[in-house]
Amino acid sequence: MIRLHLDANATEPLRPEARAAVLAALDVSGNPSSVHAAGRAARRLLEDARERLAGLAGLSPATVVFTSGGTEANATALAGLRAEGRRMLAGATEHDSVLRAAPEAERIPVDRDGVIDLGALEAALAGDARPAAVAVMLANNETGTLQPVAAVAALCRRFRARLHVDAVQAPGRLPLGDLGALGADTLALSAHKAGGPKGAGALLLASGWWPGPLIRGGGQERGMRAGTEPLPAIAGFAAAAAAAEAWRAAGGAARLAALRDAILAGLAERVPRAVPLALGAARLPNTLALALPGVPAATQVMALDLAGVEVSAGAACSSGKVAESHVLRAMGLGPLAGCAIRVSLPWDAPDDAPARFLAAYAAMAARLARTVEPAPA
Repeated sequence: MIRLHLDANATEPLRPEARAAVLAALDVSGNPSSVHAAGRAARRLLEDARERLAGLAGLSPATVVFTSGGTEANATALAGLRAEGRRMLAGATEHDSVLRAAPEAERIPVDRDGVIDLGALEAALAGDARPAAVAVMLANNETGTLQPVAAVAALCRRFRARLHVDAVQAPGRLPLGDLGALGADTLALSAHKAGGPKGAGALLLASGWWPGPLIRGGGQERGMRAGTEPLPAIAGFAAAAAAAEAWRAAGGAARLAALRDAILAGLAERVPRAVPLALGAARLPNTLALALPGVPAATQVMALDLAGVEVSAGAACSSGKVAESHVLRAMGLGPLAGCAIRVSLPWDAPDDAPARFLAAYAAMAARLARTVEPAPA
């Protein structure tokens, strides 16, 4: 069986450019903090990666702090905001790495498409004179919904609040050059969401504000994040981000949007009782959230897996567990929140991905309908 990977928002397949960069960096034996020749060679590779990533985001290299991934980048920013004594506000559909890093944060509601309520955010900012901090993701990992980050940033400037943006789903799907212009104070990125290796990420200090180190020790990353930098992962990260942006600009993301829309069109004909979600919002080009009333999400994921199709339900951050999504609950979907899967097309999705998914999904829906719907009297 040739398996079909449709879970790119959990992790993208490794890009060839990233693989080559990782393998080359493995031959660089020095520690970037050492001053001898081998150390200087490692430092050059590290700083080249920093400059490359910063350039893609339209920022200066000094703004890039390498981390172990998006979770650490989110945690670092939020720890700094909390240390300033700011009251915390977060979109109700934020990733768990944000919500658990600031559990006291007031949740700002979203509409049925998952778009943050700007009026509610404005009221929350205006209703308390204490300094505030806002966390809003650029694109939701479960539904693909894009948030109006520029409008959120304008509100934050008006009320002198700081803004952190989880942007890990952006590379290859949205223009990376726009990140620096969003108006955020800090942004989180992750290598493996861009088609790079797991184990590297970055916190971008877009406004020059630094939240302070979360991990203390040897003073690496200019004192901003201790620990010897994982040079192969970082080199692969920069190579993947550059490849992803070039691929997007050459029409790669538009191709995925066409494949996604072909799935949507086929569903209307083959499984009309399926409910596509968040269609009223601007979304990532590769992402489709889809509910099948009466059929638990875990059952759908397992049935499709047995058919060779890899999808997910919710975020891939729960030690393999499948639970009802807090994102879909916040969208007010009621029972559908427990019956939805996520289809997220990878950069190397085959042309026949829609046909193969639709065949497996329609067969699953027909089979499972007999187990969840009452028999005729």
